[in-house]
Amino acid sequence: MLPLFDAPQYLEEGNSVVNQHIADITLNKVPDAAFIYEYAMDWLLESRFNDNNYKTYRSELTTFLQWCFEVEEMSPLELNRRGMNRYVEYCLAPPKPLIAYRNVAQFTLNKEWGERQPNPQWRPFLGKKIEGIEQPYRLSDNALTTKIAILSSFYGYLINEEVTERNPAVMWMRHSRFGSRPMVASPLGEDEEVRAFSDLQWSYVMSTAQLLAEQEPERHHRTLFLVSLMYGCYLRISEVAARPGFSPVMSQFRRDNHTGIWSFHIPISKGGQRRTVAVSNALLTALQHYRETLNLSPLPAPNDATPLFVRHKAAGRGRDQGLLNANLGIRQLRDLLNELISAAANKAAEDGFKQDALEMRSLTVHSIRHTGITHDINLNGRPLSHVQADAGHDSINTTSQYLHTSKTERHESAVNKQLDSLRVNNKS
Repeated sequence: MLPLFDAPQYLEEGNSVVNQHIADITLNKVPDAAFIYEYAMDWLLESRFNDNNYKTYRSELTTFLQWCFEVEEMSPLELNRRGMNRYVEYCLAPPKPLIAYRNVAQFTLNKEWGERQPNPQWRPFLGKKIEGIEQPYRLSDNALTTKIAILSSFYGYLINEEVTERNPAVMWMRHSRFGSRPMVASPLGEDEEVRAFSDLQWSYVMSTAQLLAEQEPERHHRTLFLVSLMYGCYLRISEVAARPGFSPVMSQFRRDNHTGIWSFHIPISKGGQRRTVAVSNALLTALQHYRETLNLSPLPAPNDATPLFVRHKAAGRGRDQGLLNANLGIRQLRDLLNELISAAANKAAEDGFKQDALEMRSLTVHSIRHTGITHDINLNGRPLSHVQADAGHDSINTTSQYLHTSKTERHESAVNKQLDSLRVNNKS
């Protein structure tokens, strides 16, 4: 079993062996393997400043993902409680070749190539020896519940990122003999609001993007179109970022020959699904302006393989070393958008909207997707079923969370409600 996640200082630059491994799985076994792997890296990096947590999390995540990909040949997003029970049984009695009796590093430096590589001696399960004799493998109850808690936290992250709507680790725990033990992670509750930019805050984001594009056109025309696309099609950042087995291209914008209507095609999203998102006239205009800055024709041809978001500076290391036209990955795109949000918050603060600026700095890149959905439902009046299809929500209930999300708006609409409207009308 191949280790998947190097130490945090090496993880972001990628590993050619792991990338090829994930690409092979994506092409031949699990269509959304690369999609899940990118989110797993992002989740792991959140714990990079706690060395013990990072090491524990990456080992468990490697074991789990490799079991999903190699043993079950299924996406973690398809897993239910019964599937999680199969994983538990696998961990309780793992194949003997996957048990080691000494700790080894997951990655080592190949001195000949000057690259770090997965260590073939690493095994996901660690057994014990007593007086040099290998003992039967045993997983304690505490170790098992720790495994499930880690997976619950990972699924909680995926839920918050709208990658999935269920947590099979929590479901398994509730129905297991450990059912009384507390678990973490849950989807949005009724008392939680969708974290989106307000109308004022979003206006600052877009006006700042436009200003940056005017001040530094070579650098920020890309930023302006990126935020326009993310908002206009309410995309997850992984849907426009390069990853093993997928590089976004201009021809994902497609025109229907019969109707003349343009749409944006997403070939791989959560669960290996694909979808097509309706493109507004404003977004189509933004695409034309962006392509003009790249010295391209106003609109893409069906076979246009131009990368959607290219590097302005050649990568210094990793699989794209030396390439200028390589598509940007999740972290590079997130950095661009976080820079924009920070600049917009600064501008709002300068204009006296200090509380708005504080709130903007607490929002994330994923809030752009929330904002696009919220505005389309509550400002533009799009039908929920249309928004559901464009957002890629499995259930209309998920889309409904965005309907009247503001507590203030709900209060204002309820403040004058009567308990007996007929009696009030008669008095008047």
